[in-house]
Amino acid sequence: MQIFLDTANIEEIRQGVDWGLVDGVTTNPSLMGKEKVKDFPAVVRSILKITPGPVSIEVVAEDHEGMMKQAEKIASLGDNAVVKIPMTLEGLKTIKKLRERKIPVNCTLIFSPIQALFAAKSGASYVSPFVGRLDDIGEDGMYLIEQIKTIFTNYDISTKILVASIRNPIHVVRSALIGADVVTMPFEVLKKLPQHPKTDEGLLKFMDDWKKIFPDGGFPL
Repeated sequence: MQIFLDTANIEEIRQGVDWGLVDGVTTNPSLMGKEKVKDFPAVVRSILKITPGPVSIEVVAEDHEGMMKQAEKIASLGDNAVVKIPMTLEGLKTIKKLRERKIPVNCTLIFSPIQALFAAKSGASYVSPFVGRLDDIGEDGMYLIEQIKTIFTNYDISTKILVASIRNPIHVVRSALIGADVVTMPFEVLKKLPQHPKTDEGLLKFMDDWKKIFPDGGFPL
């Protein structure tokens, strides 16, 4: 399962890549706004350059023609650019045309299994179900991932399931158990994943015992 960062913060991406944990990045207009991005092309090019894998960049047009124009500009920014298209009828039409032009698409704002199936049939490279937002309204977001995985397996669909709107490490674990292809998460969730209180406890015990032998804490090799 690949790990993507859901951010437009350059330093967060650099840190995640430096740790060797980040395979790609997803962005959206809200994340760009959070970072108060002024020079959009420059920020996008920086993200594309430092990210080892795919970077999803979202269109803001709502009509097919507008989406196509923006998608072509996004695709021209770098070989690892992926165009993010919303799950609408105009979006599905756009996904089909972009597929014909071999431009990879991440279909976003998916909240039902049939939406995921339609996006895949239209030619999306990725579908992005938003699990956290479903949890927020009392539904089980991860059950949607199970449904999509079953449908894609039934018909040998190659479109990748990219679990989005992740809020906690449990979402990541359940995604891996289900067999999702990708999870995208905020930087704060990424930092929590390698942590465990028993690991911290064990490390502290090891260090205390070592200092009983070598009070200065040195490593005599």
